Amino acid sequence: MIFDYARTLAIFRVAVLSYLVKMGEIMTNIPKARILIAKPGLDGHDRGAKVVARMLRDSGYEVIYTGLHQTPEMIVNAAIQEDVDIIGLSIMSGAHNFLVPEILTLLNQRGAEDIAVTVGGIIPNSDADALRALGVEEIFTPGASMADINEAMQRILSKRRPELVAHGS
Repeated sequence: MIFDYARTLAIFRVAVLSYLVKMGEIMTNIPKARILIAKPGLDGHDRGAKVVARMLRDSGYEVIYTGLHQTPEMIVNAAIQEDVDIIGLSIMSGAHNFLVPEILTLLNQRGAEDIAVTVGGIIPNSDADALRALGVEEIFTPGASMADINEAMQRILSKRRPELVAHGS
């Protein structure tokens, strides 16, 4: 009996491709945590928000970036419409004491208090304590590392959506 190398290779390729297609279907059906990155108010400094959004995406999260100059209503509407787990606000303008409470109030009014809120920007310690008391989960100031941000997202998700953490989102 002669060994048919070409036929054996073709069968092997079909088997491998079938396996990869099946694994791809399994992998694409794993739910991912959804994070909305928003720039509320008139702040035009968006480089940091874009860097964080890309890092989170590369870490396996599904990231929605709303762009600049978003109103609190626009952010809350987008978060609810996109069914996000976490809202990340980037505020460099100093308007955090107005914008963040407004966003938290709107989330509560819309029955979306299960969406965690984080804030990044220039936030004085005294303001950070007040924002945490209102319900902000994490506050990131300049110099926060990408590893710190990623670990914070994992902590938040482990409390709120542990099934997403188990899949390495």
